[in-house]
Amino acid sequence: MLSKSLVLTLLPVAITFLAGAMLPFQAASNGALSKALGHPLWAALVSLVVSILVLLFLLWLNKAPAPRLGEPFQSAWWIWTGGVMGALYVTCAAAFAPRLGAGSFIVLVVAGQMITAIVVDHFGLMALTPKPVTLARVLGVALIMAGAIFIQFSKD
Repeated sequence: MLSKSLVLTLLPVAITFLAGAMLPFQAASNGALSKALGHPLWAALVSLVVSILVLLFLLWLNKAPAPRLGEPFQSAWWIWTGGVMGALYVTCAAAFAPRLGAGSFIVLVVAGQMITAIVVDHFGLMALTPKPVTLARVLGVALIMAGAIFIQFSKD
């Protein structure tokens, strides 16, 4: 039997892994929606409206308390950028996943995430605890970039 602390450690890891596993499906479905609606921006809008409906249902189901509306306006300006970046990601998925394929699209997304993540971590941007760039981290990102190149330019 697993200890409670191990479960509390593994559960977020497993859920995060599953969230990542959904991204190729999300990209493919948004690409198909883009084709059906005639433009990636329409696909992004419909996708995000569906997201809002799902979140409203989850808020209701969890009996979530009302948001603290005053606090966000007293916080750093960049806390509002997540929605902008989410809209850009969904639009890119709708526009480019059909052309690149799910594998190439996702590996390029991961490569961009990892390069940016080590910069954000190194400087402790957006209120994160700084984690200096190390040779191991740079090599890890280089391997991801090599994978992106192999996946994108491999002959079928």
